[in-house]
Amino acid sequence: MPEGNDHRDVRGDVRAQIREFLSTRRARISPEQAGLPVYGGDRRRVPGLRRSEVASLAGISPEYMTKLERGNATGVSDSVIDGLAHALQLDEAERAHLEDLLRTAGTTRPPRRRPARQRVRPTVQRILDSLTLAPAFVLNGRLDILAANDLGVALYSPIYADPARPANNARFVFLDPNATEFFRDYDKVANDTVALLRAEAGRDPYDRELTDLIGQLSTRSEEFRRRWAAHNVRIHTSGIKLLHHPLVGDLDLPFESFPLPADPSQSLLTYTPEPGSPTQDALSLLASWDATANGLYLAHSTGGAEHGVPSPKAD
Repeated sequence: MPEGNDHRDVRGDVRAQIREFLSTRRARISPEQAGLPVYGGDRRRVPGLRRSEVASLAGISPEYMTKLERGNATGVSDSVIDGLAHALQLDEAERAHLEDLLRTAGTTRPPRRRPARQRVRPTVQRILDSLTLAPAFVLNGRLDILAANDLGVALYSPIYADPARPANNARFVFLDPNATEFFRDYDKVANDTVALLRAEAGRDPYDRELTDLIGQLSTRSEEFRRRWAAHNVRIHTSGIKLLHHPLVGDLDLPFESFPLPADPSQSLLTYTPEPGSPTQDALSLLASWDATANGLYLAHSTGGAEHGVPSPKAD
C-alpha cells in the first residue's frame, strides 16, 4: 500500500491479501495439528499444510482452493467459509477478516463510502470527562486518538508530544523511539497494533487515510514491515497494558474497549486500575499533578482557548 498513491487497484490489493492470508494460515499448521497422517518418506516443500490438504479438510476441491488463493472470490458461500475456518483453525478475528477480504474481492464495484466520523459527539465527551479516576479515550479504527479526558491526556503525554493531530497510537509505537520505554511489553503492543490495523484494512480497504498511514509506517519502520507481512489479525477488547510513565513510573493498567454503535468507526477505551494498588496510587498522583499544572496554566494564561491554544482532549 504505497503512500500517496491515489489510483490504487483496491480489489487487486485485496486479492493479493487473500492469497497471502490463506498461505500464512496454512504455513502455521502442521499435519499433526490438523489430524492428518504423516509418513516417513513424506518430504514437504512447503511449511505446514499443502493446499490440497486444506481443500480436503474444508470439503472443497483442490482446484477451488487454488482459485480462492488467487483471490477469485465471487460467490463464496458461508459453507465454504465455515470449511476454511475449520481447516485452518481460524479464530473469531481471523474468520471475520477472511470474510471481509472475500466480500471486497467478490464485489464488482466499490461501495459508496461515507467519510468516517472524526468528531466526537458532545455526549461522548461528557462521558469521558465524568470518568475522573480512570484514563479514558475515544479511538477510531486507524488508532487515531480523537478525544480523551484530562487523566487520559496526562497518561498519554508521551504520545501527545508529537505535534501531529490527531495523535495516533500506531505512529507512536513504530516511529517514536520513546515507545519502547513507555510500553514495558513493547513487542506485544507492536504485534497487537499491527493486528488491529490489519483487521481494519480488511474491513475498509477504501479508507484513504488508513492506506496512507500504513504506507508511512511501511516506509519508515522495519519493525512494522516485518509484522505486517505476518498477516495476523486480532480482536482486542480487554487485557492489561504495562506502561512506564515518565513522571509516575510503572503502571499495570487493566483496560476495556467498548464500540460506540452510533459511530461505527469509534470505540471508547478505559483503563481501570485495581483499587488500592500501587498503580491506582500512581494515577492519583498523576491526576493531582495534572490538576496543579492546569491550575498554574490557567492562573498565568491570558485566555488560552480564546487565543487559539489547542487542547488535546478532542481533536
